[in-house]
Amino acid sequence: MTDNHPPVQSSTTRPPVARKPVDDARLHATVLRTGVLAGLTEYAAELGVPCDHWFTGLRLDRTQVCDPDVRVSYRQASQILHRALATLPHADLGLRMGCRQGVGNFGVVGLAVITAANFGEGMRIGVEYSRAIGTLMALDLESNGHGEVAMRARMNEPDPAIEPFCCEELFASSLMLARTMAGPDFAPLRIELAYPAPAYASQYSEVFGCPAHFGATGNRLVIDEAWLAKPLSSHNTLTARLALSLCREQMPASDAGDETIAAVERLLRARLRDNPGVAEIAAALHLTERTLRRHLLLAGSSFKAIHDRLRCERALELLREHRLTIAQVGASIGFRDAREFRRAFKRWTGEAPRNARG
Repeated sequence: MTDNHPPVQSSTTRPPVARKPVDDARLHATVLRTGVLAGLTEYAAELGVPCDHWFTGLRLDRTQVCDPDVRVSYRQASQILHRALATLPHADLGLRMGCRQGVGNFGVVGLAVITAANFGEGMRIGVEYSRAIGTLMALDLESNGHGEVAMRARMNEPDPAIEPFCCEELFASSLMLARTMAGPDFAPLRIELAYPAPAYASQYSEVFGCPAHFGATGNRLVIDEAWLAKPLSSHNTLTARLALSLCREQMPASDAGDETIAAVERLLRARLRDNPGVAEIAAALHLTERTLRRHLLLAGSSFKAIHDRLRCERALELLREHRLTIAQVGASIGFRDAREFRRAFKRWTGEAPRNARG
C-alpha cells in the first residue's frame, strides 16, 4: 500500500486452489481490459517475483497485458489471478492493489466520474461503464429506502478462491476514486462481504474507515444517500460529455471475439508485412496447425478469414492516408506483387485500391 493508508499484514505464499474449469462460451469472449493484470505484473516486478509462468497456456504474455489495446477473456483473467495469488507473498493482495489505484487507473471512466456534476451521477457512471474498466465482477446500485445506497458486486462466475481479491481490489480502488471526488474524509457506512472473514479481517475497517461484515448475503459497499447530492469541484460539462462518449466506445461489443481469435489477431497484426502462414502462427501459440484450425472453426472463423480481414483493414487505413503508393501498401501487408494485391483488394471490397483513397 501507499504511505497514505494503514499497513496491511503479510502472510506466506498460498497454494493454488482446485476449482471447476470455466467452460461457458461467454467467459471465453475477449471483453476484459487488462488494467488489474498489468498492475499485478508491475507489483510482482517491484517485489522481484517472476511472473512469466502466470501466462503459460493462455496465448498471452506479460508484455501483452500492459498493452491498452489488448482484451482478455474472463477465463484468461481468472487463471492469471489464481496463479498470481499463489505466487505473491501477501494474503491481503486485493487491499494492497486497490489502495494503489488513482483516477488514472480507471482510464476514461475515471475521467467521466470525476467530471460529473455530483457524486451520485459520478457513482452511476462508474457502475454503468464498469465493464469498460476490466473488473471481473458485475456491478449495480441498490437503495434500501432508509437513506442508504449500495454498490453491489457479483462474480461473473462463482469462484471462492479469487472472490476476496476481486472484492478487495474493486472496493478499495472505488474508495480511492470516491475520495478524489468527495474529499479525504469520505467513508462508507459499512462494507458487506459474502465470504468468510480472512485472517487479516481487521484491516478492512482500517482501510475503509467503517465496519466490515463477513458472511453477508452479498458484496456491498454501503454509503449514506446524502453523499449523492454533493457537487464535484472537478465538474466540467464539456469534458464530461467527451469522456462519456469515449466510455461508450470502450464498452465491450456484444459480438466480442473468442480468445483464440484474439490471439491470432495480435500475432498477425504484428507480422502482416511478413505474410505468416497458419503453421507459423500455430507454432507461436504452441499449438499444432490442426489444433489451431479446429479452435478457430469452433469459434466460427478460420485463419484465412482473419488474415484477409486484417489485411483489408490495414490496407484501407494506409490508402486513406495517401502517403504510400498502391504497391507500397500491398507490400506492407505481405504482397510482393502489386497486381496480386489489387486482385485481393477487389475480392475483399468490390473496388480497386485507387477508389478507396477517398
